[in-house]
Amino acid sequence: MEQYEPDRLSPAQVAAMRRSFRNGRAALTRRSLLRASAGGALVAGGLGALTGCGIPAAGKTAGGVSADDHSAKEKTVSFSNWTEYMDVDESEKHHPTLDAFTERTGIKVKYTEDINDNVEFFGKIKPQLAAGQDTGRDIIVLTDWLAGRLIRLGWVQKLDPSNLPHAFANLSQQFRSPDWDPGRAYSYPWQGISTVIAYNKKALDGVEVKSVSDMLDNPKLKGRVGFLSEMRDSIGMTLLDMGKDPAKFTDDDYDAAVARLQKAVDKGQIRRFSGNDYTADLTSGDFAACIAWAGDVVQLKADSPDIDFIIPDSGYITSSDNMLIPNRARHKTNAERLMDYYYEPGPAAELAAYINYVCPVDGVKPYLAKIDESAADNPLIIPDAAMAAKSHAFRLLSQKEETAYEEKFAKLTGA
Repeated sequence: MEQYEPDRLSPAQVAAMRRSFRNGRAALTRRSLLRASAGGALVAGGLGALTGCGIPAAGKTAGGVSADDHSAKEKTVSFSNWTEYMDVDESEKHHPTLDAFTERTGIKVKYTEDINDNVEFFGKIKPQLAAGQDTGRDIIVLTDWLAGRLIRLGWVQKLDPSNLPHAFANLSQQFRSPDWDPGRAYSYPWQGISTVIAYNKKALDGVEVKSVSDMLDNPKLKGRVGFLSEMRDSIGMTLLDMGKDPAKFTDDDYDAAVARLQKAVDKGQIRRFSGNDYTADLTSGDFAACIAWAGDVVQLKADSPDIDFIIPDSGYITSSDNMLIPNRARHKTNAERLMDYYYEPGPAAELAAYINYVCPVDGVKPYLAKIDESAADNPLIIPDAAMAAKSHAFRLLSQKEETAYEEKFAKLTGA
């Protein structure tokens, strides 16, 4: 159980959120590279409110609280997701996989793209969750670190395996047992997010990059290396390069990774720490190599023959966005049926073909090949066994660790 329970977020955590709203994960697109953040009004005004409510420290819980399930009488399900994270037709008014689910089951889906950032969305639903009230949502999608906190707070419901046969059978091994939800009792991944090394062949001009060490130590790359302003990605990749496990590292390990990066900053090896705007630097050649998100790389490779990626022998960081059912949701069974539907290979393939993130569903490749053969052969979308074996997750942090680590990372990046 965690002992540290502050009432509000630390200045370093607020700064980290600002980076995310401006150009980090919150600015990632699910299809284009231009996913909107919560916007200037939220950054200017909303963060002040968030510092007051904060994200509670995870505590011991016996599990979520159910409500009377109205699924049998009310053929509906309310699904809140991130923007541009669902397949659409050419008119961009309909979601083919959701329409097919409704046609098959008779369950209408109220689909809302009202998640722009984990913390901002949490601020919307926290009052109801804390008061034991229905949020009006049957499925929410949160990134792993926040999903883990809600599980440990007891604010989401335990899933019924009998309603999730495809999910249980087809979930990829690399996503099966995160430390924040062992055995996936409360969540199933919507999509995976991989962190890799991307490079511009023309800018490298024959210089070999196979590891984070190459990026940090080769003088021929001085001033042409980029790292991400997201702490878990940059520190996680550095820890792996140092032979440390991001799922088990200590405070000393973290400090050593920060020192490793600080040395590269001091000698001018690292050009800058950036959010999603690294894509412009990589394309222009200002970055010869950088830490990058695989969803971006898929799009960049399609547009430029000079862009490519490598998976270091030391491994890479994978996180996930996850479906959960909040406490007091009215349509739990309907929600579980929809979650399970996206673990059937057919619907999973249609979704993967559109959004190009890591598909967490085994058996999708032949279905995806019928839609888009290049996507099916892309290890950034369908990891092969060798790539999946190199996947590592960044462990769930306590509130005390989160505060201390973000402060150290903010000092490193100059944020």
